[in-house]
Amino acid sequence: MTRTMLTSFVSGCFAILVACGGEGPVEMTSTPAPVTRPSPAATARYRVTFEATWDSTSHPTDFPSNAHFSGLIGGTHRGTVSFWQDAGLATEGIRLMAERGRQTPLDIEVDAAMRAGHAQHLLVGSDVPSSPGSTSLEFDVSVDYPLVTLVTMVAPSPDWFVGVSGLNLLESGDWADRTVDLHPWDAGTDSGVSYRSADRVTAPPQAIHRLTGAPVDVGGTVPSMGRFVFRRLR
Repeated sequence: MTRTMLTSFVSGCFAILVACGGEGPVEMTSTPAPVTRPSPAATARYRVTFEATWDSTSHPTDFPSNAHFSGLIGGTHRGTVSFWQDAGLATEGIRLMAERGRQTPLDIEVDAAMRAGHAQHLLVGSDVPSSPGSTSLEFDVSVDYPLVTLVTMVAPSPDWFVGVSGLNLLESGDWADRTVDLHPWDAGTDSGVSYRSADRVTAPPQAIHRLTGAPVDVGGTVPSMGRFVFRRLR
Protein backbone atom coordinates (compact mmCIF):
# COMPACT_ATOMS: atom_id res chain seq x y z
CA MET A 1 0.00 0.00 0.00
CA THR A 2 1.44 3.35 -1.04
CA ARG A 3 1.76 6.27 1.36
CA THR A 4 -1.05 8.07 -0.51
CA MET A 5 -3.35 5.07 -0.18
CA LEU A 6 -2.49 4.70 3.55
CA THR A 7 -3.26 8.36 4.19
CA SER A 8 -6.62 8.02 2.44
CA PHE A 9 -7.45 4.90 4.46
CA VAL A 10 -6.72 6.56 7.85
CA SER A 11 -8.67 9.68 6.87
CA GLY A 12 -11.64 7.52 5.90
CA CYS A 13 -11.61 5.70 9.22
CA PHE A 14 -11.52 9.01 11.12
CA ALA A 15 -14.47 10.27 9.07
CA ILE A 16 -16.45 7.16 9.97
CA LEU A 17 -15.75 7.73 13.70
CA VAL A 18 -16.95 11.32 13.50
CA ALA A 19 -20.05 10.35 11.56
CA CYS A 20 -20.91 7.76 14.19
CA GLY A 21 -20.59 10.28 16.98
CA GLY A 22 -17.02 9.45 17.90
CA GLU A 23 -14.84 12.28 19.09
CA GLY A 24 -11.56 10.46 19.04
CA PRO A 25 -10.01 7.37 20.55
CA VAL A 26 -12.20 5.55 23.11
CA GLU A 27 -10.56 5.21 26.53
CA MET A 28 -11.24 1.85 28.14
CA THR A 29 -12.07 2.03 31.87
CA SER A 30 -12.29 -0.83 34.34
CA THR A 31 -15.26 -1.27 36.67
CA PRO A 32 -14.17 -0.69 40.27
CA ALA A 33 -14.47 -3.68 42.55
CA PRO A 34 -17.49 -3.52 44.85
CA VAL A 35 -16.76 -2.34 48.37
CA THR A 36 -17.48 -5.07 50.86
CA ARG A 37 -18.42 -4.00 54.35
CA PRO A 38 -17.62 -6.29 57.25
CA SER A 39 -20.60 -8.12 58.64
CA PRO A 40 -21.50 -7.34 62.25
CA ALA A 41 -20.67 -9.88 64.92
CA ALA A 42 -23.53 -12.32 65.41
CA THR A 43 -23.91 -11.17 69.02
CA ALA A 44 -22.77 -8.21 71.09
CA ARG A 45 -22.64 -7.36 74.77
CA TYR A 46 -23.92 -3.96 75.93
CA ARG A 47 -24.18 -1.91 79.07
CA VAL A 48 -27.04 0.57 79.24
CA THR A 49 -26.79 3.31 81.86
CA PHE A 50 -29.88 5.24 82.84
CA GLU A 51 -28.72 8.71 83.85
CA ALA A 52 -31.69 10.34 85.57
CA THR A 53 -31.40 14.14 85.51
CA TRP A 54 -34.93 15.04 86.62
CA ASP A 55 -34.70 17.58 89.45
CA SER A 56 -36.11 20.89 90.68
CA THR A 57 -33.91 22.81 88.26
CA SER A 58 -34.85 20.89 85.11
CA HIS A 59 -38.57 20.74 86.03
CA PRO A 60 -39.27 23.34 88.72
CA THR A 61 -43.10 23.23 88.65
CA ASP A 62 -44.44 21.17 91.57
CA PHE A 63 -41.26 19.10 91.74
CA PRO A 64 -41.93 16.26 94.21
CA SER A 65 -39.64 15.80 97.18
CA ASN A 66 -39.42 12.03 96.60
CA ALA A 67 -38.68 12.03 92.85
CA HIS A 68 -37.50 8.63 91.67
CA PHE A 69 -37.79 6.06 88.86
CA SER A 70 -38.99 2.47 89.03
CA GLY A 71 -36.96 -0.60 88.11
CA LEU A 72 -35.98 -0.93 84.45
CA ILE A 73 -37.98 -3.46 82.44
CA GLY A 74 -37.94 -4.44 78.77
CA GLY A 75 -36.45 -6.84 76.25
CA THR A 76 -34.49 -7.38 73.06
CA HIS A 77 -36.58 -8.28 70.07
CA ARG A 78 -37.15 -8.08 66.32
CA GLY A 79 -39.51 -5.82 64.40
CA THR A 80 -42.34 -8.33 64.44
CA VAL A 81 -43.36 -7.22 67.94
CA SER A 82 -43.82 -3.90 69.75
CA PHE A 83 -44.38 -3.60 73.50
CA TRP A 84 -45.43 0.04 73.29
CA GLN A 85 -45.49 2.77 70.67
CA ASP A 86 -46.56 6.35 70.11
CA ALA A 87 -50.32 6.52 69.37
CA GLY A 88 -50.84 2.91 70.46
CA LEU A 89 -52.87 1.73 73.43
CA ALA A 90 -51.00 0.65 76.54
CA THR A 91 -50.91 -3.04 77.33
CA GLU A 92 -51.63 -4.12 80.90
CA GLY A 93 -47.89 -4.43 81.40
CA ILE A 94 -47.25 -0.87 80.27
CA ARG A 95 -50.21 0.40 82.32
CA LEU A 96 -49.00 -1.09 85.58
CA MET A 97 -45.42 -0.06 84.89
CA ALA A 98 -46.51 3.55 84.24
CA GLU A 99 -49.03 3.74 87.10
CA ARG A 100 -47.42 1.56 89.77
CA GLY A 101 -43.83 1.07 88.69
CA ARG A 102 -44.35 -2.69 88.43
CA GLN A 103 -42.12 -4.91 86.31
CA THR A 104 -44.91 -7.50 86.14
CA PRO A 105 -46.85 -8.24 83.94
CA LEU A 106 -44.67 -6.49 81.35
CA ASP A 107 -42.06 -9.19 81.97
CA ILE A 108 -44.74 -11.81 81.23
CA GLU A 109 -45.55 -10.04 77.94
CA VAL A 110 -41.86 -10.17 76.98
CA ASP A 111 -41.69 -13.85 77.94
CA ALA A 112 -44.70 -14.56 75.72
CA ALA A 113 -42.98 -12.80 72.81
CA MET A 114 -39.87 -14.88 73.46
CA ARG A 115 -41.84 -18.12 73.31
CA ALA A 116 -43.42 -16.96 70.04
CA GLY A 117 -39.99 -16.26 68.54
CA HIS A 118 -40.41 -12.47 68.42
CA ALA A 119 -38.08 -11.60 71.33
CA GLN A 120 -34.84 -13.03 72.68
CA HIS A 121 -33.93 -11.62 76.10
CA LEU A 122 -35.88 -10.20 79.03
CA LEU A 123 -34.22 -7.10 80.50
CA VAL A 124 -34.76 -6.43 84.21
CA GLY A 125 -32.83 -3.73 86.06
CA SER A 126 -32.84 -1.82 89.30
CA ASP A 127 -34.57 1.45 90.11
CA VAL A 128 -33.22 4.94 90.71
CA PRO A 129 -34.39 5.53 94.29
CA SER A 130 -33.69 9.26 94.17
CA SER A 131 -33.42 11.52 91.14
CA PRO A 132 -30.91 12.70 90.01
CA GLY A 133 -29.18 9.33 90.04
CA SER A 134 -28.21 6.44 87.81
CA THR A 135 -28.38 2.70 87.34
CA SER A 136 -26.86 0.29 84.82
CA LEU A 137 -27.80 -3.00 83.21
CA GLU A 138 -25.76 -5.35 81.00
CA PHE A 139 -27.35 -7.50 78.32
CA ASP A 140 -26.69 -9.47 75.13
CA VAL A 141 -28.16 -8.69 71.72
CA SER A 142 -28.01 -10.52 68.38
CA VAL A 143 -28.35 -9.69 64.69
CA ASP A 144 -31.66 -11.55 64.59
CA TYR A 145 -33.01 -9.54 67.55
CA PRO A 146 -31.24 -6.15 67.36
CA LEU A 147 -34.02 -3.97 68.82
CA VAL A 148 -34.28 -2.85 72.44
CA THR A 149 -37.35 -1.74 74.39
CA LEU A 150 -36.74 -0.42 77.90
CA VAL A 151 -38.97 1.64 80.19
CA THR A 152 -39.24 3.04 83.72
CA MET A 153 -41.98 4.92 85.59
CA VAL A 154 -41.63 8.61 86.43
CA ALA A 155 -42.50 8.49 90.13
CA PRO A 156 -44.58 9.82 91.62
CA SER A 157 -46.94 10.43 88.70
CA PRO A 158 -50.39 9.35 87.44
CA ASP A 159 -49.18 7.21 84.48
CA TRP A 160 -46.04 8.86 83.16
CA PHE A 161 -42.89 7.08 82.06
CA VAL A 162 -39.70 7.38 80.03
CA GLY A 163 -38.11 4.83 77.73
CA VAL A 164 -37.32 3.60 74.26
CA SER A 165 -39.37 1.39 71.95
CA GLY A 166 -37.66 -0.74 69.30
CA LEU A 167 -34.32 1.10 69.42
CA ASN A 168 -32.05 -0.48 66.79
CA LEU A 169 -28.48 -1.05 67.98
CA LEU A 170 -27.36 -1.93 64.45
CA GLU A 171 -26.34 1.17 62.54
CA SER A 172 -24.71 1.25 59.08
CA GLY A 173 -24.17 -2.49 59.23
CA ASP A 174 -22.46 -2.69 62.62
CA TRP A 175 -23.16 -2.49 66.33
CA ALA A 176 -23.25 1.11 67.49
CA ASP A 177 -23.12 3.05 70.72
CA ARG A 178 -26.27 5.08 71.23
CA THR A 179 -27.33 7.91 73.55
CA VAL A 180 -31.04 8.72 73.79
CA ASP A 181 -32.52 11.71 75.59
CA LEU A 182 -35.63 10.66 77.50
CA HIS A 183 -38.73 12.84 77.46
CA PRO A 184 -41.84 11.86 79.45
CA TRP A 185 -44.71 9.89 77.96
CA ASP A 186 -48.33 9.59 79.11
CA ALA A 187 -49.65 6.01 79.07
CA GLY A 188 -53.22 7.27 78.56
CA THR A 189 -54.66 5.20 81.41
CA ASP A 190 -54.92 7.73 84.27
CA SER A 191 -56.35 11.24 84.00
CA GLY A 192 -54.27 12.85 86.76
CA VAL A 193 -52.67 16.17 85.86
CA SER A 194 -49.92 16.52 88.49
CA TYR A 195 -47.26 14.33 90.04
CA ARG A 196 -49.37 13.59 93.13
CA SER A 197 -52.82 13.45 91.55
CA ALA A 198 -55.21 10.90 93.01
CA ASP A 199 -55.96 7.86 90.85
CA ARG A 200 -58.54 8.67 88.20
CA VAL A 201 -59.03 5.98 85.57
CA THR A 202 -59.20 7.22 81.98
CA ALA A 203 -62.21 5.51 80.38
CA PRO A 204 -61.94 4.69 77.61
CA PRO A 205 -58.14 4.76 77.68
CA GLN A 206 -56.31 7.20 75.44
CA ALA A 207 -53.42 6.42 73.14
CA ILE A 208 -49.88 6.69 74.46
CA HIS A 209 -48.57 10.19 73.73
CA ARG A 210 -45.79 12.59 74.59
CA LEU A 211 -46.49 14.49 77.78
CA THR A 212 -46.87 18.25 77.37
CA GLY A 213 -48.03 21.18 79.47
CA ALA A 214 -47.83 21.55 83.25
CA PRO A 215 -46.03 20.39 85.26
CA VAL A 216 -43.35 19.21 82.79
CA ASP A 217 -43.38 22.22 80.48
CA VAL A 218 -40.64 24.78 81.06
CA GLY A 219 -40.90 27.94 78.97
CA GLY A 220 -42.77 26.24 76.15
CA THR A 221 -40.62 23.10 75.94
CA VAL A 222 -40.44 19.83 77.83
CA PRO A 223 -36.87 19.14 78.96
CA SER A 224 -35.62 15.57 79.06
CA MET A 225 -35.70 13.74 82.38
CA GLY A 226 -32.53 11.81 81.68
CA ARG A 227 -30.86 9.66 79.06
CA PHE A 228 -30.09 6.07 78.16
CA VAL A 229 -26.45 5.54 77.24
CA PHE A 230 -25.85 2.28 75.36
CA ARG A 231 -22.17 1.26 75.17
CA ARG A 232 -20.92 -1.89 73.50
CA LEU A 233 -18.66 -3.94 75.74
CA ARG A 234 -17.70 -6.62 73.23
